[in-house]
Amino acid sequence: MDLICYLSNGYPSIESSIDVAKTYVEAGCDIIEIDFPSRNPYLEGDFIANRMREALKACDDYEKYMEGMIKIKKSLPQTSFILLVYENTIKEIGVDKFIKFCVDNDFMDIILCGLEDDKIKNAIIANKLRVSCYVQRKLDRTEILYAKESNGFVYLQAKTRDESEVNKTYPTLESCISYLREEGIERPIYCGVGIHTPEDALYAKKAEADAIFVGSAILKVQEDKNKLIRIIKSFKQNC
Repeated sequence: MDLICYLSNGYPSIESSIDVAKTYVEAGCDIIEIDFPSRNPYLEGDFIANRMREALKACDDYEKYMEGMIKIKKSLPQTSFILLVYENTIKEIGVDKFIKFCVDNDFMDIILCGLEDDKIKNAIIANKLRVSCYVQRKLDRTEILYAKESNGFVYLQAKTRDESEVNKTYPTLESCISYLREEGIERPIYCGVGIHTPEDALYAKKAEADAIFVGSAILKVQEDKNKLIRIIKSFKQNC
């Protein structure tokens, strides 16, 4: 099972993000989820949203973010990347320019947030980029159909806050993954939301997830390199 670590691009600076990415990989991270900070990150929790705002205060030029991401990619040629980007950010950059940036630099996996319609998503997919699809543990039928029709990995909710978020027929993560496979989904299933400890990583591994997303657990110790390395290693040991 792969370990995906979230990188707040541009926080506290673009150059520091390059260094943090290298530390992630040094500690055992397999895939880096890197964001384009959005001016309206309305789907994020306060922690990530505030980091995006602080990043844009330090630099609000998306061209500079793209330059930094190219540097990260070139410095870590064996590492895979997932881009998290809001549709409003793609519009500001320019749809054609964004697609060209991704294709030219082999950023092929996209988490696309805040869609107004399918126009931009379809343009991205038409250019062979892979767009992920989020599926909640309730296993909403519409979300499953979107996942089956998409061309990217499935982003499956790892843990729930209460019983209202659980599908009674498939109450465990393992049963949810088995059900998605039975539905004919052969693409990777990556689990995120609620992965906060190495024990959570083991829970996802036993459920046969292909990868896990780790976010706040590592972002909160980003300034302490030694602690950051220890925590990433502890997650990786359970992958």
